[in-house]
Parts: sequence; structure tokens; C-alpha cells
Amino acid sequence: MKKTTKTLTQPTENLQKRCESLEKQVAELTAKLKWYEEQFRLSQKRRFGSSSEKTHSDQLELSLFNEAEVEAASNLEEPASETITYRRRKKRGQRETMLEDLPTETVEYRLSAEEQVCSCCGGSLHEMSTEVRQEIKVIPAEVKVVKHVRYVYACRRCEREEIHTPIVTASIPAPVYPGSLASPSSMAYVMSQKYVEGLPLYRQEKQFERFGFTLSRQTMANWMIYGADQWLRLIYDRMKDHLLKQEILHADETTLQVLHEPGRKATSTSYMWLYRTGREGPPITLYEYQQTRGKEHPRKFLNGFKGYLHVDGYSGYQGLPHVTLVGCWAHARRKFDEALKALPASKQSAPVAAKEGLHFCNQLFAIERELKDSTPEERYNSRLERSQPVLEAFSAWLKTQRSKVLPKSALGQAIQYCLNQWDKLVGFLKDGRLEIDNNRSERSIKPFVIGRKNWLFANTTRGAQASATIYSIIETAKENNLNPFAYLTYLFEKLPNMETQDKDALDQLMPWSSTIPLVCRVFKKNT
Repeated sequence: MKKTTKTLTQPTENLQKRCESLEKQVAELTAKLKWYEEQFRLSQKRRFGSSSEKTHSDQLELSLFNEAEVEAASNLEEPASETITYRRRKKRGQRETMLEDLPTETVEYRLSAEEQVCSCCGGSLHEMSTEVRQEIKVIPAEVKVVKHVRYVYACRRCEREEIHTPIVTASIPAPVYPGSLASPSSMAYVMSQKYVEGLPLYRQEKQFERFGFTLSRQTMANWMIYGADQWLRLIYDRMKDHLLKQEILHADETTLQVLHEPGRKATSTSYMWLYRTGREGPPITLYEYQQTRGKEHPRKFLNGFKGYLHVDGYSGYQGLPHVTLVGCWAHARRKFDEALKALPASKQSAPVAAKEGLHFCNQLFAIERELKDSTPEERYNSRLERSQPVLEAFSAWLKTQRSKVLPKSALGQAIQYCLNQWDKLVGFLKDGRLEIDNNRSERSIKPFVIGRKNWLFANTTRGAQASATIYSIIETAKENNLNPFAYLTYLFEKLPNMETQDKDALDQLMPWSSTIPLVCRVFKKNT
């Protein structure tokens, strides 16, 4: 009874303070719960949903943006019903076009002389016409031994007269790896199988066993490291010289695990950095292995470069001398796309703020698609006329929305990202050669990311560095429409037999060189 009386007689002020404290606590817990729900929906989307960020054509056509147009169109009379049938017509000559660049083997089937007799009158038969059937023949890889026999010559007369006998030896190509069984083609095959097809060495070991030859994974690893260090590094360094002379570059980085690094645990995270050229100049893609993600690595690699650098939001690229950073609108758009997907399904079709932000980004990308085939000067002027007003409106919207959303929510993080990166995001307006996103570097680093899912890690530091060199040669070859296996074979045939200090001679081996043999080129791509 005393306790009840004491509670009832508490001052009103204390009760109000307690209510306010509980309300604040409930608000904090509610916000935290919403954040966890957002993260759960995003994780489910990443795990089970489509990875495409493409906006459906009707996704943004809501009353929020085009209510007047929708309402006006709804009053139109419905057209008379009719049935429309459409059958895709097969293009004539499509098969011949597909096969025209392939080598052709012709097998002829004729009647024997005894069979060329008419069954009706006994007269002789003549060739009236032919019937042709075309097939695709696949020739699988095989292993065979190539013996290089070099003959040595001497003078019989000098031998008989017992005077000095000159010895003349026939010339022979230098081996790609002295003292080993490696040939240019076998070394190129092992590299392309791992770094193009994503086939780890232990699977290649089994594959060679099925070919009837035992080739251990340790031997193949030694071949790749030697080939990368001794020969491909020459091409890599020369490509870097050409890359640093460009005015526009792209950069990105991704993780890599190396098991045996001096002074580091096997579970430590290392990084593979990527640097590549833009839309102009020869396509060059270079990888660089580093143990950390420190800002000193791009500073060292890009020493001597002056111009624009397309990057994402990572701060490690800040402060590069003589470099203007250009942000990535694909990253900004992705964050609004995730903010929209983080909402409950019932709210994703409503006119929410995340959809407004996504609409601004889509407007910018729509303008870029229209300017795809424009000249740099036309693109520069059109961006100032069309894109800049959208950017100004978007900037005002971001500043207004910042105070209305929770900073840690998916939408709050998307807004804060754009505000923090704004100076770099508007950088594409400065030059018509620049791009609105950094997707070019993301596409170039994707083969490494996919390959990493197969071979998982590098064993040693030398192996990681060799991987960076080989990936650089292969990806640059693919960018220049070369067959990686044929190009690597060509390099391993040429480099051991030339003066490697001659830069002009090395330039003849660059993937974009007009002197690369036709056998290395891919004339048609499956689009």
C-alpha cells in the first residue's frame, strides 16, 4: 500500500522525463530494426536475386514523375482488337558468314570407274552437279614430341691434311626455357588454360595424364613463373611506358590471398591493382600485385602520368600529383538501386525518395547513351547543355534529403556518398573524352575475379607477380582482338631470338601492332 501511494505521488515531471526517455529508446530501436531489415533484404537480394542493375522501363513510370502524361494517355480510345502474328525470318547466308573465316577441309565422294555406268542403257555417267553438307570439326589438343636436330659440319680436306679444321653448326632457334621440355606452344597452353579458361594447375595435371603424358603442377608453375619473369615482363614494361603517356586512365583494385608471404599469415588479404587506358589510344590493361591497399602504390605506379584518372570512391587515389580524379556514377546509381531494393516489397512501387535519386542517375545515363557516337567536342557541349542542369537539380535534392533520412540507412548512405564524391562525380563535364562511370576498369578486372573463384589463391609472392604479368598480357591481347594462346606462342617464339633491349623491336610485338601475324588475330567476335 505504501509503495502504491509513493508511485502515485511521484512528480509529474519525472514521469514525463521517463516517457521521453522511453520514446527515444523506442525510436532508436525502431531505426536499428529497420536498418537490420534493410541489410537482411539486401543480403537476400545479393545471394538469390539477379545481379543486374538495369531499371525496367516501367519501374519509374509512376505518378511521382509523369502523372500528367499517364492520366492524359488513359483517356485514349482502345484500338480495335486484332491478331498479330510474327515469325522471325532467318537471314540468308548467315551460316556462310559464320564459317567464312574458318579453315576448310574438303572431302569428296565420287563413284568409282566401274560404278559410272548407267543402269538403264549401260552408257557412261557424267558429273551433273554436287551436293554439299557442311559440318564443324573439332580437333582436340594433343601432346607430341618435337625433336630439334642440329647438324654440325667440318671440312674433310682439312681433316686429311691435319690442319686447323673449322666447325660450322647449323642455326637453331633459342629455347623458351633452356634445360626443360617447355616449348612456346606448351608454355602458352598452360598459361591460357589457367588465366583464360580458369583451369587450375591440378586439373591441367589430370588433363595431361589423359593426353598420355605426366606433367606435374609444380613443373607447370615453374614454366609460368619463368616465362612471365624472363619474357612477358619485357612486354609488360613496354606497355606500361605507353600507358603512362596517355591522358586518360582508369583504375580499380580487388582482393587476393597469397599463402606464403614473408612475415604475413596465410589468411592475410593482399590486393591486385588494375590500370587501363580509356576510350582513346591503344587498349592497354595492366595488373599489379601489392600486399596492401595503401595509397603509395598508385602513386608509385602512376609516377610520370599527367591527366584524368577514373576511379571509384576509394580515398587511396587522393593526392596524386598532376592527376584529376573523375568519379563513377555507376557506383552512385548502384547505391540508390540498393536503397530501393532494401525497402519492403510493398514500398518499392511507391513514390519513395530512393526512386527519385535513381531517376536522376538514369537521366544522366540516358543522355550518355544518346551521345555514344558523338565526337569529344560534341559530347562536351551537349553535357554542358543537358547534363549540367540535371546535376544542379540533383545536388539541390541531395542537400534537401540529407536532413530527412537516417545517416546509416541505405538511402542515407547513398546520399552521403554522392555529397562526399560530388567534386569527382561532376568531373566528367571537364572533357568530352571522359566517361560517366568507371565500368571500363570493372569489366577489365572481372576476368581476374572470375578466375580467382577457380584457383582461389596464389601460393607465393613470385606466383602472384607472375599472375599479374600474365593477366596483363592476356587481357590486353583480348582487348586488341587477339587469340591469347596464339599471341603467347608468338611471343615465346620471338622474344628468345631477338635483341630485347631494342624498344623499337619490342613495339613490333605490342598487341596493337600491325605486324602481329594474322594467325594471332580474331576477326569476328560473337556479339
